[in-house]
Amino acid sequence: MLRLTEIKLPLTHSEDDLKAAILQRLGIAADRLVGYTIFRRGHDARKPSAIRFIYTLDVEIRNEAALLQRLHPHQHVSITPDMAYRFVAQAPHELDERPLVIGTGPCGIFAGLLLAQMGFRPIILERGKAVRERTKDTWGLWRQGKLDPESNVQFGEGGAGTFSDGKLHSGIKDPKFYGRKVLTEFVRAGAPEEILYVSKPHIGTFRLVGMVEQMRHSIEALGGEIRFRSKVDEIEIGNGQVQGVVLAGGERIASRHIVLAVGHSARDTFEMLHRRGVYMEAKPFSIGFRIEHPQSLIDRARLGPNAGNPALGAADYKLVHHASNGRAVYSFCMCPGGTVVAATSEAGRVVTNGMSQYSRNERNANSGIVVSITPADYPGDVLAGVAFQRQWEERAFELGGRNYCAPGQLVGDFLAGRPSTRLGEVQPSYTPGVTPTDLSTALPDYAIAAIREALPAFDRQIKGFAMNDAVLTGVETRTSSPVRIRRGDNFQSINIRGLYPAGEGAGYAGGILSAAVDGIEVAEAVALDMLENGGA
Repeated sequence: MLRLTEIKLPLTHSEDDLKAAILQRLGIAADRLVGYTIFRRGHDARKPSAIRFIYTLDVEIRNEAALLQRLHPHQHVSITPDMAYRFVAQAPHELDERPLVIGTGPCGIFAGLLLAQMGFRPIILERGKAVRERTKDTWGLWRQGKLDPESNVQFGEGGAGTFSDGKLHSGIKDPKFYGRKVLTEFVRAGAPEEILYVSKPHIGTFRLVGMVEQMRHSIEALGGEIRFRSKVDEIEIGNGQVQGVVLAGGERIASRHIVLAVGHSARDTFEMLHRRGVYMEAKPFSIGFRIEHPQSLIDRARLGPNAGNPALGAADYKLVHHASNGRAVYSFCMCPGGTVVAATSEAGRVVTNGMSQYSRNERNANSGIVVSITPADYPGDVLAGVAFQRQWEERAFELGGRNYCAPGQLVGDFLAGRPSTRLGEVQPSYTPGVTPTDLSTALPDYAIAAIREALPAFDRQIKGFAMNDAVLTGVETRTSSPVRIRRGDNFQSINIRGLYPAGEGAGYAGGILSAAVDGIEVAEAVALDMLENGGA
């Protein structure tokens, strides 16, 4: 097959128009076209009055070799690459050892799924609950202010990505097309087939719940085992080699191959690993607020007269500003037509995040407006970033009223340096609720100054972004892990054999797709090592 790129058509084009564009690009008659599939579809909205779809297509034609010879070289016509996934190993029947996977976020699920598909019968340990039970507990915080520290937005089947926009695009390099394997498995689990070709695929929370369950069933059908409410209290290490784990209830499970896919909020696990001498280091992350606007404002600013076109859906944005104090301020995890959610996992602290459903049809748009920080901003030991996050989460809890309400401020008041005493046109979506206050003490002074400078700059890119009644809600601190658990080229910890730090919590991913891809790569490394060094 041939891959055609940069096929550009107006929003109102028909299927016949698309076929005509293929024939024109290749310079062939219609009877030579056998068929085509859409590999990618995006849109160019730089001119809102003339938005165009941009296609990448895989095309089958008759006498392909002759056409390639005639067209070669051509910037936008090439041979379609082989994207089929091939397993690197298959477990022998006599292999007794079973690998352990700690965590059921995207990384842990895909590590477990791949190991199961290769016949290694993994045991997957999750400190939280199955996804539907977990969803009830999460709603308990959102509706009643009741927090379960082991079952919430951060902990439980599906990981933190379950309560998000479900974005499935990433900027990672993917020469082996592992991302395609991820999307294919998601479709098999119930995701809409469009995620295979739209340029910015997303799923949304409600669909993710059913998909996570289906993937669990697939793992179990292949001989894997998933244990909920199985918190790992200790990882046993002997002579620089992992030996197994001890659960909170005292049970010991032996294994010389452990995938550590715990997520960025497993702070007690980081502390345990630090005590056990696992090498890790502090890493940069970002902190800030969530901002909410009417989705209609973002649609008009980004799509102009095409705002509301169902073919385009709710508009998003991506913004960055380099402040005069040297800080970078940027939009993070933008959720079109979504809600701001309570995302704490610890009592006495407030954390915000964003979430959308597949439809993206809620009234407000929201995103994090966050400031980059480095370990120099929180000097101390390797876990100083955890203490730094907790400091500002506790401050948000105080400003919100000590009842898991979040502190909020109108953008106009924030820019003017005055407390908010009321809410305006934009009704915040965060539950249990938002307490109008002064956010100037909710983050370090340098972060407040940088955000105050950035908001008017963003307004110049998106008219109305700094509108008076837009709402800032604090605080966003869990943008990424505050530590990196160092690993070598073999994906194992640099000082503990058999321990495979993986995903976002270990500092090697930043979103559902990248975490899932990392899970695949780690599973392959585990499988190959088990064949070479596993116990028989």
